[in-house]
Amino acid sequence: MPFFSVIIPTFNRAHLVSRAVESVLTQGFTDFECIVVDDGSMDDTSQVLSPYEKKIQYMYIQHGGVSKARNCGIHQACGQWIAFLDSDDVWLPTKLETQYEYIQAHHDVYIHQTDEVWIRKGKRVNPMKKHQKKEGHIFEDCLHLCLVSPSAVVVHRSVFENVGMFDERMPACEDYDLWLRVAWRYFIGFIPNKLIVKYGGHSDQLSASLWGMDRFRVYALCKLLAHYGSLLPKNYYEKTVEVALQKCSVLYQGAKKRSNVALMQTVQRVINWLNDDRKSTTVYPDLVVE
Repeated sequence: MPFFSVIIPTFNRAHLVSRAVESVLTQGFTDFECIVVDDGSMDDTSQVLSPYEKKIQYMYIQHGGVSKARNCGIHQACGQWIAFLDSDDVWLPTKLETQYEYIQAHHDVYIHQTDEVWIRKGKRVNPMKKHQKKEGHIFEDCLHLCLVSPSAVVVHRSVFENVGMFDERMPACEDYDLWLRVAWRYFIGFIPNKLIVKYGGHSDQLSASLWGMDRFRVYALCKLLAHYGSLLPKNYYEKTVEVALQKCSVLYQGAKKRSNVALMQTVQRVINWLNDDRKSTTVYPDLVVE
């Protein structure tokens, strides 16, 4: 049984995926399996990966989105520790070794991540202060934006058994949703070494093709309230409602500016739900319907 199971979801990235795979196979720490989940690619992904067939597990599935691809990889995984790598990102050679050492020194930490280098449109950029990663019980920080990077994180498989998997209904912000479910229960560790290179700014990123990303975040916040309710610590519960209403306000104004009446009506129903209900599960799912 490998110590780590590395899961690389990919879709139509034949021009990038081998770079990601190479960064895994050249790790100094070698007790891992590498699972590449091809989410129904229609390009040359399978041919590009064929030279690696003895070194990786290649899974081709019907296209269903990155959440489905990651979940399929988790189900296939044999390791107790799950690592993810987006197919447009790259690991530095000491990533898994450093994370293995962290795990050996922190037996009571079930999820942790490393720091990262950001490349946008071919140029290195410095993250803004709000994006800087933290260690600890960071739930309230995670409410505003996603502070855990899939390519940087390592998660003990028991965490998924406790909080569930990636939500396959979400076309985007699926990581924000999962880390919220994790962060209210778990301490999240942090290694300050920059051990991944995170690339952005290319046209096939979901954030570039979907407008109104906050609707997916509001959906995640409402789902958290509906599913966990009074189980959430009072300060977490109240802060979740506060942030959800703030995001609804921004989302409503954006929909109004675009004359998107349908989204305005949906957001207003969600605002009413946040003010009056917070238990039924029939209103907020409309936010993820295209």
